[in-house]
Amino acid sequence: MSRVYKFQTYLRIELTTGVAISNPEDVLIFYKKPSGTIGSVAAQIGDPTTGVIYYDVEPDSSGNEDFLDEVGEWKFWAWVQFSDGRTARGETVTQEIFDNQDEC
Repeated sequence: MSRVYKFQTYLRIELTTGVAISNPEDVLIFYKKPSGTIGSVAAQIGDPTTGVIYYDVEPDSSGNEDFLDEVGEWKFWAWVQFSDGRTARGETVTQEIFDNQDEC
């Protein structure tokens, strides 16, 4: 990811599990905000052979995205649960989220 700003809505978060994805039950991208809050968003499969998953950040009804709501260091990781109960987790990726007023 390049430079990312708070409430940015034109963004794809793309990660890898490191394993092929077939028969998934859950495909998620977990995140840890600078405040320590941990959550997840439902992800799509980009390339099942290489285990690539993604989440497209989209605006809410007010035109903002409340997902990227904190400035600072975020952590993201891919997670898949397969229909047979096995799970796969990708490596953690760190991304700095900047205040959109930083460049003014």
